[in-house]
Amino acid sequence: MRLPVNNMKSYFIIKKKTIGILALIALIISGYMYFTRKKAPQEELSIVSAIPVSQSNVEIYGEYVGHIRAQQFVEVHARVEGYLEQMLFAEGTYVKKGQILFVIDPRQYKAKVDKASAQLKKDEAQARKAQHDLERIRPLYEQNAASQLDLDNAVAAYESAKASMAMSKADLSQAQLELEYTVVRAPISGNIGERFVDLGTLVGTGGKSQLATVVKSDTVLVDFSMTALDYLKSKERNVNLGQQVANRSWQPYITITLADNSQYPYKGLVDFADPQVDSQTGTFSVRAEMPNPQHVLLPGQFTKVRLLLDVRENAVTVPMKAVILEKGGAYIYIVRKNNTVEKRFIELGPQQENMVVVERGLVSGEMIVTEGYHKLQPGMKVKISNSTSNQ
Repeated sequence: MRLPVNNMKSYFIIKKKTIGILALIALIISGYMYFTRKKAPQEELSIVSAIPVSQSNVEIYGEYVGHIRAQQFVEVHARVEGYLEQMLFAEGTYVKKGQILFVIDPRQYKAKVDKASAQLKKDEAQARKAQHDLERIRPLYEQNAASQLDLDNAVAAYESAKASMAMSKADLSQAQLELEYTVVRAPISGNIGERFVDLGTLVGTGGKSQLATVVKSDTVLVDFSMTALDYLKSKERNVNLGQQVANRSWQPYITITLADNSQYPYKGLVDFADPQVDSQTGTFSVRAEMPNPQHVLLPGQFTKVRLLLDVRENAVTVPMKAVILEKGGAYIYIVRKNNTVEKRFIELGPQQENMVVVERGLVSGEMIVTEGYHKLQPGMKVKISNSTSNQ
């Protein structure tokens, strides 16, 4: 059965429209699927903090417990016996060498001086008479007007008179010295402590001899003990404690910490090291001199001592937080130029605060990972964060 011509035309028109609509729908679906398809996941890079390896001069210290004592500690004693009459200082104040501190009753010593002076005058008169007699007898003897016995007696009398005069001079000097000792003076300049006697006390050989103490603490001595191991290490670094080396850029000085944990502003130099080790403690004694112009350091107190043992010049240093320790040793992650990481074993040296010296395994300028290394594996690519790469 054949369709009419008009119906055939309508059929083909409808068919074309249907095909166009289906093509449009297919295009829309294809576009939707293209733009909404899942993209292949990209590799996520680990973000790390990294810094370049640097070189610096590293100071190596040893820490010890020190005991401070005065450079000079002098006891003031009465050198003659008597009753204490005066005290001419205030306890705890600064006194100068030669300053009068105490006065002992001088009356008996003045009497001794007067007696010795009178005896000397008497002996001098006798010596002059004996000399005059000898000068008179000698010419007579030469003229045979006096006997040998007369001359011998005159000579003996003169020699005896001279000896008596010499003894009297010595007695007078002793009496004058004892009189001077009634005035007790400061033996050194320094701070005088508490007096040990009261006015009216009998002092000297028959009573209390020590009157006070004077402490010179403008410079103090700091005593501390080092182990034999520290000593051997210092010898390895060519450091002879107690000796200064003129051609070395540094000296083995000490710094100390005050009671409030602040750093004392002055430095002291080691001036003595005991040549032998204590067999019981395994340590040896070391002494350093420390300036104390404001008398901040008090004799008798204990303090923390830091001794400079060595200075490692141009040493390769890294932060301790960048080092990973394991049984096989210590290693660190290096960031290569292509941003991949390398696991590098290193040999560690002395540690100073939060930095450590690397003896082998690193060179200056290499980039090391300081944070974010916990998930790293050798060969992984990383991204260095801008916020920490400049630190």
